[in-house]
Amino acid sequence: MITGSFTALITPFTKKNEVDYDGLEKLVNFQIQNGISGILAVGTTGESPTLVWEEHNTVVQKVAEMTKNKCLCIAGTGSNNTAEALMATSHALHAGVDAVLLVDPYYNGPSSLEIRKEYIEPVAKAFPSLDIIPYVIPGRTGTQLLPEDLAILTQTHKNVRTVKEATGNLTNMKQTKKCCGPDFSIISGDDGLTFVMMTDPEIQCTGVISVVSNIAPKAVSELVRFLSAGEYETAKKIHTALEPLFELITVKTTESTLHGKVECRARNPLATKTLMSIMGMPSGRCRQPLGKMTKNGIQKVVRAARKIQADNPEIFQPAAEFFNIDIDARLNSDSCLEGLYYTEY
Repeated sequence: MITGSFTALITPFTKKNEVDYDGLEKLVNFQIQNGISGILAVGTTGESPTLVWEEHNTVVQKVAEMTKNKCLCIAGTGSNNTAEALMATSHALHAGVDAVLLVDPYYNGPSSLEIRKEYIEPVAKAFPSLDIIPYVIPGRTGTQLLPEDLAILTQTHKNVRTVKEATGNLTNMKQTKKCCGPDFSIISGDDGLTFVMMTDPEIQCTGVISVVSNIAPKAVSELVRFLSAGEYETAKKIHTALEPLFELITVKTTESTLHGKVECRARNPLATKTLMSIMGMPSGRCRQPLGKMTKNGIQKVVRAARKIQADNPEIFQPAAEFFNIDIDARLNSDSCLEGLYYTEY
């Protein structure tokens, strides 16, 4: 079973919008130093859709090298093109990763049957020595590998034994466990649901592939460790302390326009990278078409971070020490917000 806390690592960029490989090394070392079980390189949080394949493969190679004998390395090799997924997985295998993550094919929307037969199966068959982790997130892909098809995969391909579950649907998770059996591992793909998923006996989640651990790896590692040990009261305290960060995965605001009010959604990893930039961690902007937050959105980010710093400063303390930054000063400095949000809608 793949168990523990894994960080869906952001990909840092320079001011010239190039991959910041020095920053990447710092982020990986920060994760390892703070007890993370593994790192997911170039998942969708790592902005895989906007990296060219040369960048994608280089990031995977570097993260695999830096994590070797220190923690697990998972490579995001999914695509809406099976040929690309095969190519990326081949590179990842030779780079030395421990597993690959295959997001459901987005936009072209194959059925669950097609996802199984035309996407997961070809990859699993081509690389039998490599763990293949389907990533089910219908809210972002517009399609979904169903539990019933996943169960068939686990029976025909022994290297499919884990799923990253981000449906947000507890009933679907319970069906997955029922269909796939007790030896199959469900990993949370939703930070806010990890506590529920790991404590529900019908789901028996074994860990999380986390976004907020980009900023708070020690706290997320401890959360999963205490949950795995059945120390739920201690785990609940950590979960509660982290809740303001969970709310930043997608930041929704109501904005006024010349034609009325509209809802604006800043989707992952925009808010996370924005907070990392404010705090002084390697990050850089997101690549287009992701852009900046609105002023209302960035105020939500700052309020959440200030609440954590006021109520549970231990959450940010590892980042403060590793990157030698003054969290309080940066969260209360307007200069740290410059250029991070749109000044008008």
